[in-house]
Amino acid sequence: MKSNVILDFIAEAGKLKQVKRSGWWMVGIPNEESVAEHSFRAAVIGYVLAKMENADVSKVLAMTLFNDLHEARINDLHKVAHRYLDVRTAEKKAFEEQISGLDKTMRQELQSIRKEHDTQKTVESIISRDADILECLIQAKEYVDAGYNNAKKFFKEGPKHLKTKSAKKLWQNTKVWNSNSWWEKLGVFER
Repeated sequence: MKSNVILDFIAEAGKLKQVKRSGWWMVGIPNEESVAEHSFRAAVIGYVLAKMENADVSKVLAMTLFNDLHEARINDLHKVAHRYLDVRTAEKKAFEEQISGLDKTMRQELQSIRKEHDTQKTVESIISRDADILECLIQAKEYVDAGYNNAKKFFKEGPKHLKTKSAKKLWQNTKVWNSNSWWEKLGVFER
């Protein structure tokens, strides 16, 4: 495999730093997070949940990191767009084309983790999905704490989709948590 194919793949993944999460602008959040920012923290949450649930951490990390790769080609499509488009088919087609130039081993591994994530039959795939949802809910809470109350709309349906005990527990704590508490505890304003 030529190194330019790998560099192209890496460059395309880097485009996720520019793709904005569309659900946030639907509720009026300015300067909404990018897909790359979401994916990074979903991976962090995936790591934590995998540890809490005694699951395969590396598999969960791979699933969370590659879950939204297709959005570099088709963008992040909010739920209104889902109403009119066959989004799942477009996601699969984009992903398959994205990985088509990779060597057989990488391509097969990425296809396998993508299929496992999509079928939601293993504990790792369920954790990965929970991490994705929980990241969105935590981000919504941070937006609410910053004064964007429309982000509360995500609190209605999102939690219903959490499946692991660990994710449900973290969500319960998130509802009453002050997202600024971590830095306020440092006493930076007490000097």
